[in-house]
Amino acid sequence: MNPLVRDYLLLGLRLGRLVDGLVDCYYGDPALPDQVAAEAPADPRELSRQATRTLAALPGSDLDPARRQHLTAQLGALRAVADRVAGTPMSFRDEVRAYFDVEVTRTAPERYAAVHDEMDALLPGPGPLVDRVAEFYRCNTVPPERLQRCVQAVSDALRERTRDRFGLPETERVEYTVVPDAPWNAYNRYLGEFRSAVALNAASGRSVAALPILVAHESYPGHHTEHCLKEADLVRGNGQDEHTIALVDTPRCLVAEGMAEAAVDAVLGPGWGEWTARILAGEGVHVEGERVERMRGLVLRLMPARVDAALLLHDEGGRREEAVAYLRRWMLLPPERAEQMFRFIADPLWRAYSVTYSEGGRLVDAWLAARDPSTSLADRFTTLLREPLLPAQLRADVAGASLVPG
Repeated sequence: MNPLVRDYLLLGLRLGRLVDGLVDCYYGDPALPDQVAAEAPADPRELSRQATRTLAALPGSDLDPARRQHLTAQLGALRAVADRVAGTPMSFRDEVRAYFDVEVTRTAPERYAAVHDEMDALLPGPGPLVDRVAEFYRCNTVPPERLQRCVQAVSDALRERTRDRFGLPETERVEYTVVPDAPWNAYNRYLGEFRSAVALNAASGRSVAALPILVAHESYPGHHTEHCLKEADLVRGNGQDEHTIALVDTPRCLVAEGMAEAAVDAVLGPGWGEWTARILAGEGVHVEGERVERMRGLVLRLMPARVDAALLLHDEGGRREEAVAYLRRWMLLPPERAEQMFRFIADPLWRAYSVTYSEGGRLVDAWLAARDPSTSLADRFTTLLREPLLPAQLRADVAGASLVPG
């Protein structure tokens, strides 16, 4: 193993002892976590200095430029994590910029109001819009006792499509479990050897739209597929051991989450709502496929309100009650769902990560749209699955495409 790659892996594992959940997965040399476990917990200030030393050594290393670029971005984010753990003051905006190389700003509420008008037309009837949205979800809910079976049915169908369009290792597999109370809707834990364990929040069945999107996001062709293909191509095929670790607060996460947000479009495309309705009908669950798909498109345009609420809470001195009220008003959430979302944006680990979905989605969508239109969406998406692209690279590609005449 290249010594600088080893330093990077050890830094991530050592920080993971100080920040529970920072190490999303690790499937590399088992001697490294054993070494870290035998050590006393590190001083975060020393870990920051370690990141600086490794960064300084990268330009003169024998690693190729692409690997140096990747490690430079990742190490810079880890240094910021270490600094924050050490007590360095950092605003929410600065934290997001340091971790994910993206700027976040407030979205004008008028944009959300316009989406509300479209929802009002989609869900006509008497009473407040928030009540009609709740009723829509109630009529398109997968009962908790059927959630795992329905998820498995959707997963099996998406797996075959993913294998045909993007390729999968023969031995890959995903196992699903349902958990009762979590700050997220779903969570993929990649185990290495082409295996993933996906935990689903029981509340994620609130809308059937969650099923194809959650499964595509977490498994086929989202996070699980990406991990499998990178393990096969980058780690086993090219000896790039830096990809045996996934660290939450780093630039790669912005691209990974943006890619996973686009996964359902890449594997199914328009009409996925009716496709899902047919799958679930076989499990005895009735849903309004076309309206579910249209509703999901509108809900995505409300997602930046979660970033607004985080800015309100962390940078603008807002109280908990104000942030929850903001989420309820603009995202049209019932109280319990708004409280769950608040937990996510208030959690010390996940608060900055909450921006990766909307901001990563925007960046990846722009990149996919800017690519050569003569190539298929599946081909463009395959590049995201197989190559370790960074936010700066995606932005440069988008900017370059905008300069091409015609």
